[in-house]
Amino acid sequence: MNIGIFLPNWIGDVVMATPALRALRDRFPRGEYRLIGIQRPYIRDVLAGTPWLDEQLFYDPRAKDRELRAWPLVRSLRQRRLSKAVLFTNSLRSAAIAWAAGARERIGYVRYRRGPLLTHPLHHESVGNKWIPRSALDSYLRIAEAAGCEEQARHPRAKQMHLETLPEEEQAADALWHRLQLPPGNRVVVFNSGGAYGAAKHWPREYFAALARSILSQEPVSILVLCGPNEREAARHIVDLVGSPRCVSLADETTLSISLSKACVRRCRLMVSTDSGPRHFAAAFGVPVVSLFGPTHIAWSNTYHLTEVKLQHDVECGPCQKRVCPLGHHECMRQLAPDMVFHAVSRLLRQTQSAEAA
Repeated sequence: MNIGIFLPNWIGDVVMATPALRALRDRFPRGEYRLIGIQRPYIRDVLAGTPWLDEQLFYDPRAKDRELRAWPLVRSLRQRRLSKAVLFTNSLRSAAIAWAAGARERIGYVRYRRGPLLTHPLHHESVGNKWIPRSALDSYLRIAEAAGCEEQARHPRAKQMHLETLPEEEQAADALWHRLQLPPGNRVVVFNSGGAYGAAKHWPREYFAALARSILSQEPVSILVLCGPNEREAARHIVDLVGSPRCVSLADETTLSISLSKACVRRCRLMVSTDSGPRHFAAAFGVPVVSLFGPTHIAWSNTYHLTEVKLQHDVECGPCQKRVCPLGHHECMRQLAPDMVFHAVSRLLRQTQSAEAA
């Protein structure tokens, strides 16, 4: 029997869906069932090495390659005769594809008027017309429960996220460490300053630089600034402001990838990150992380990571959930002072040092 799983589009959400993927795999064992991931092409790198999916089908409604569009996907799914379609995505389009593909059961949340297309509709908890903030991790597990994974989704370790790295990803990180002359990973703090969601989540570059200078003056570590292809200039700017050989970045790397970022995060001592995808890598690998929140409600992306410190400065206008500050002042992030973040970093470094000594 084939089960189609429509995976989230955002990198962080994919990581938060890993507990639900594990629950589905445990409930529907390989050999009796095939779990088919339906996903954006870049999600392949996020889940590389994980054991849950039997097959991956790639889909992008905006792709130039027409084979990645909706109707080729519908044809592929019809051939596989899905017994279930598990919809971690909330779009009307994904529900329509599952319906057109003939999936006998279609399980997901009622959003964007897609309720009639679902056989097992779920509703977000709300008070009046407002949803109660709830971690996406919990929402995905609730979908898995509705798909038949009640026991698996309620296991004491059910909320533990998980990722893997491939040998070639580790080799790429080894080569990077050599090129940048970085010390062993337990002496490296990783910064993630970007985020695809929008500028409202960004912490000012000069704040990252000030934080780096404080860390380097007090701790025997080096700092590696991550970046994606569109974030090279920001990473380079932070390093230039710091002006220390112990602070380097990925900005001049020929190839930047999710795979390389994953391997870098997995081996580091601690991470400082905006509320964006790589922050979830740290949680999945058990790496301590200081997470900087601005316009987003912390509860929506709670990872249940025991060594995560979440920092947010309360403002009257927030959390607004906007991609760009609608008032133009960006106070939710600008009032989150580097000294406050440095104290959280120092505390986590001491905790991890004590744990290693014990």
